[in-house]
Amino acid sequence: MTNPIADPGHGHSPAAWTMVVIMLLGFATGTVFFCAGLPVGVYVGVAIIIIGVITGWVLSKAGWGVKGPKYTPKAH
Repeated sequence: MTNPIADPGHGHSPAAWTMVVIMLLGFATGTVFFCAGLPVGVYVGVAIIIIGVITGWVLSKAGWGVKGPKYTPKAH
């Protein structure tokens, strides 16, 4: 038997994973362009990160978040 306080979910949902992957792509893009000295690419990376946050929020509101009706947690 699990205690609800011991397992708060930690964001293991399709919404959270999608958001994190998109944001990682944004950070990678920004890092590459920063090292190349191209500030426009850094701003593109920031825009990708913002798109990731918005995508995660939309998916969470659509029911793919931790407590959403479309999400089924996996057994540990």
